Amino acid sequence: MAGRPSIADRYVRQEQFAPLGADGQATLRDASALVIGVGGLGSWMAEILTRAGVGRLRLADDDGVDWTNLARQAMYTEADADTGREKAEAAAARLAVINRDVTVDVRCLRARPDNIESLADGVDVILDGSDDWRTRFLINDLAVKMARPWVWGGVVECRGQTMTVLPGETACLRCVYDEPPAPEKERVMKAAAIGVLGPAVAMIASIQAAEAIKILAGQRQAVRRGLWQIDLWPGEWRDLAGARDTDCPCCGMRRFEHLGA
Repeated sequence: MAGRPSIADRYVRQEQFAPLGADGQATLRDASALVIGVGGLGSWMAEILTRAGVGRLRLADDDGVDWTNLARQAMYTEADADTGREKAEAAAARLAVINRDVTVDVRCLRARPDNIESLADGVDVILDGSDDWRTRFLINDLAVKMARPWVWGGVVECRGQTMTVLPGETACLRCVYDEPPAPEKERVMKAAAIGVLGPAVAMIASIQAAEAIKILAGQRQAVRRGLWQIDLWPGEWRDLAGARDTDCPCCGMRRFEHLGA
């Protein structure tokens, strides 16, 4: 019986990509990422990072799989939807058979001000797979406070946006959006209210995962600066400037209001 293929065999195509190379791949193997929310965006990001060989993933989500998830969320099956299996647990089981060399830490909970610091403890990058703006502002406060890079994204209908935040180097979320939308406005903006197209979710998640790989491989100079908006149906892409705001309450004045600090 043939022996198990080597790690070099698994990642050879990535290592042939010159900006990453063998050194970058080895760095990924020693790196860790936190994915907050493993629904539409988070499920795709977790699978991509696992296949890429990121050594440790922490998944945080308090939701169960249902049938409305299956059209746009990676990894989940009809059996998961039938039982309402916890998304983080279902994702971890799937990732274990994709790449046994990746350690997956499951947290079946929602990120909140009283637990987000422990969630982010020891990770190298945070990825936003959440579906609400208050969680994103919470992540932004935590990331700036801890000087932890993070990649945020959101999708509704066929429109998506994403931005990478390198605290101290780039604009943060509050440089671009001063406050979360009001709850009643956010409700009518969500996928549950106006729908969402699966390929748009996969596209934004792929961009987020690529940005995380750059960071984890030690290639921060390759990270995109600014906000990127995509409207997939008409095929429109907008690359928006994202200069830091020196008067930003978060990264400028270091007031972490969404952490309760």
